[in-house]
Amino acid sequence: MRHRIAVIGGGPAGLTFARVLHRHGHPVTILERDPAPDARPPGGVLDLHERMGQLALGKAGLLAEFQALSRPEGQAMRILDVDGTVLRDWRPRPGDRANPEIDRGQLRDLLLGPLDVQWGRGVTEVVPRTGDGVLVRFADGRQETFDLVVGADGAWSRVRPAVSSATPHYTGITLVETSLDDVDTRHPDLARLIGDGSMAVYGVNRGLVAQRNSGGHVKVYAQFRAPLDWHTSLDRHMGLNRRAGMNAGMNAGMDTGLDTGLDLADAEAMRSSLLALFDGWAAPVLDLLRHGTAFVHRPLYVLPVSHTWAHVAGVTLLGDAAHLMPPLGVGANLAMLEGAELAESVAAAPGPADLDEAVRAFEEQMWARAGGWAKITMAGLERLVSPDPTEALALFDEVQPS
Repeated sequence: MRHRIAVIGGGPAGLTFARVLHRHGHPVTILERDPAPDARPPGGVLDLHERMGQLALGKAGLLAEFQALSRPEGQAMRILDVDGTVLRDWRPRPGDRANPEIDRGQLRDLLLGPLDVQWGRGVTEVVPRTGDGVLVRFADGRQETFDLVVGADGAWSRVRPAVSSATPHYTGITLVETSLDDVDTRHPDLARLIGDGSMAVYGVNRGLVAQRNSGGHVKVYAQFRAPLDWHTSLDRHMGLNRRAGMNAGMNAGMDTGLDTGLDLADAEAMRSSLLALFDGWAAPVLDLLRHGTAFVHRPLYVLPVSHTWAHVAGVTLLGDAAHLMPPLGVGANLAMLEGAELAESVAAAPGPADLDEAVRAFEEQMWARAGGWAKITMAGLERLVSPDPTEALALFDEVQPS
């Protein structure tokens, strides 16, 4: 029996689910609100774990192609002190493929393959069990029904309200992302500083992380503890204007008034504010901010740890829609593994009752595993952006191979 199945969201979770179903010969409707695959930047890199993301790709028959695209050297990790001293320099052993890196865009294209995605299909609401099935309403006014709707539509999921009233909450930590292009040619000193993989520097309640992508592209993430509205008053929330006033020569162009806000769309103002926030750190580290080409404000939100819901026939969630957690290398891996596992369960369910039971069993398994990881990543975030920077170093010592 062919179930009418829709997955909402064309990220790693939704595409893995659809690709595994496709391998089993089961049709699935993929609904993505973006108008095209390249409608917005795909994001940075992912390290796919052997027993999670890579396992999911194996279930999709894509592991060999992934291995050809991925960068095992990207597993390298370097930790610096704020004065530029190298504290740790981990490098992968020859043949180590435990967590190789891949660009999000490359992974998306790999998963897309033969899949037929309905681009530009923004969903506004999902209504469980309305006569002929689960009703999906679209932004253009149309609607369709399905036997199963899988919400893989991220942190601000439009599917989640059909099963849960939970909403993401702010962690108290904000990221600001910037990028450097052609780093090996244009900024060779920074290329050497970063190495083949990632480099991180941790101070009191803040950190800077740089990650290599393919093609000489580097993503840089400034992370710090701050109120959600920190940018509305730099002096009151961050004490930056007084600091900038003392260092006006270094941060020329920064407004040094007593209580001014920051326009998040003003790249030069963002750069100056971040340089003030990380004032006193080693000059080569600050060059990561000085040479950044654009700045994107990303406050970190999470769902409640151990988020669950009363099972609703015909609707379920995957990935960030189900268990949004801090971005510490687990979320996408979990999402892909869940997508693959749910697809296998669905493909093996011959009738409607079997389908519902398969989804119910999947949810129980997902909740138990994701709840454990949510606790781990929340504790990890607290240690990485901590009043005591030695906590970050200790955390890496615990998780890195000796």
